[in-house]
Amino acid sequence: MHKSPDDHWSPPSGSWASSAARRRNMQAIKSRDTEPERLIRRLVHAKGLRYRVAAKPLPDLRRTADMVFRPAKVAVFIDGCYWHGCPEHYVPPKTNSGYWSDKVARNIARDRDTDQRLSEAGWTVLRFWEHESPDACALQIAAVVSRLRARRA
Repeated sequence: MHKSPDDHWSPPSGSWASSAARRRNMQAIKSRDTEPERLIRRLVHAKGLRYRVAAKPLPDLRRTADMVFRPAKVAVFIDGCYWHGCPEHYVPPKTNSGYWSDKVARNIARDRDTDQRLSEAGWTVLRFWEHESPDACALQIAAVVSRLRARRA
């Protein structure tokens, strides 16, 4: 069904967004190509490693990793402190706190489930927080990928 530019979606009352402004704000938050992801990717690429961006490590798993090294079977996730419940930086929201706290709890549970499924399929999962040093993250990624590539060769 084609919608005209005059058609506007509005959430049902009691929805996740407390106002139209809040909804616009939340929808504008990037889910990929964040600054921490881009910095880490640039550093890993400079080390000569190639990877897939925002790819599904497993075809039947409807989840994407930020970086995927298929031959080495390494999936890298750069987790945002708010959305993934960083123990150092997560601050519960003041408005609509029930919804957002539940959302973050579901994200954490999904992250653990993803880690388990990938591990069971023989993948190495690397997770980093957005506040971690991009240099340190890139060094760890390069070391793990290089070690696993050498082992498979």
